[in-house]
Amino acid sequence: MDAHTPAPVPPPGCPAHALGGRVPLYGPEFAADPQAYYAYLRHYGPTAPVELAPGVEATLVTDYPTALQLLHDNGSFRKDARRWRAFQEGLVPPDSPVAPLLAYRPNAMFSDGAEHARLRQAITDSMARIDTTRLSRRTEQISDYLISQFGTRGSADLLGDYAKQLPLFVFNQLFGCPADIGDRVCFGINGMFEGVNAEKAAEVLYTAVGELVVLKRNNPGDDVTSWLMQHEVRLTDQEMVHQLALMLAAGAEPLRNLIGNTLHRLLTHDAYAHRGGLIDEALDDTLWENPPIANLAPHYPAADMEFAGQKLQAGDLVLISFAAANSDPSLAASRRSGSNRAHLAWSAGPHGCPSKDPARQITVTAVENLLNRLPDVELAVPEDSLSWRPGPFSRGLISLPTRFTPTTVQLRPSARDEAASRTEQPAAPRPSERAGVWSSFLSWLKK
Repeated sequence: MDAHTPAPVPPPGCPAHALGGRVPLYGPEFAADPQAYYAYLRHYGPTAPVELAPGVEATLVTDYPTALQLLHDNGSFRKDARRWRAFQEGLVPPDSPVAPLLAYRPNAMFSDGAEHARLRQAITDSMARIDTTRLSRRTEQISDYLISQFGTRGSADLLGDYAKQLPLFVFNQLFGCPADIGDRVCFGINGMFEGVNAEKAAEVLYTAVGELVVLKRNNPGDDVTSWLMQHEVRLTDQEMVHQLALMLAAGAEPLRNLIGNTLHRLLTHDAYAHRGGLIDEALDDTLWENPPIANLAPHYPAADMEFAGQKLQAGDLVLISFAAANSDPSLAASRRSGSNRAHLAWSAGPHGCPSKDPARQITVTAVENLLNRLPDVELAVPEDSLSWRPGPFSRGLISLPTRFTPTTVQLRPSARDEAASRTEQPAAPRPSERAGVWSSFLSWLKK
């Protein structure tokens, strides 16, 4: 910023001065209009000082070329969160809401070099075995089931009733989760991302996944868990648990937001009034302008360095703002004339999303099936009354109230038979516990 450029004005409600110049990426003001914050952050240059939660400081990359440079630089930067200096020095509160997602776990997300290559190869190869035709059919089955639960009412919250549940159900099927384990997987993932007793929710998730690993050692099936277990890198049981928990949690939360954000775009933009043939376009526009993961990809400088004009110390927490990079003003012209899929919503480099193709297929199928079943669905409230979930990482609505002509949905018999056969697995019953959402779906399939 030169001497003649006026100082930028912080967005409404931004207490940057009180935080020593750091801009908070949390609270209702940020959730309501994050792009105003990103515009303000760009005045710092390609990187900016932010606070992720009270007492948790980070450097945020907001510039598209700089983000690409960092994401491909595995020499100067590391992913191993044990390098996070502030966390190791006790400067991050142990009960911080961002700790569960940033603290080290022995999985592919937090590994480097040969270890990362080994874990990533097992994940990539296992996900590549997913049959796309079967995936579409399974997604349609689950979509039909969820719509059948609210279709006769003529109204629904398409977040809580649909977008939130569908990814969990699809992943439970893909990973071969029986009823009891699948219920706890759903509970654990929901709890971790809702921020309500996240530590307990993580414990539930990891315990359930541990039981799934034991089950599949004795009863392998035609599912991602078994394929991962059979991979030539020979993952140990502990490695299996951590990779599966990562794949389930890191897959379900972005998909929830992507489905919800794409539906939001279709319901609120006149350009998609004739929705049938524009789902792919709406999805791409959502990935550009409202990506499901807004800020993440934690990196740590391996040594003291200067990066994008800023001095960084070894172990500083550096995040990528996918949302800010995608809306980089310098991209406007090239986006109009070039590829519509050069966004960073899936990240990039060696740690880019290994499941972007299945994620896209699930989203398109889920949105298309919903609009086919409910062709006159529309918002039930004014658009400006919708609220977004607070927090620095995800970008998703709290709810999406809609109305439509009541309908009845029945699952096709052939689909019912295949789904039931592929999800039937032995598991210890828990008769004293109330059946969860996954158990209810499996029971519905058997009717």
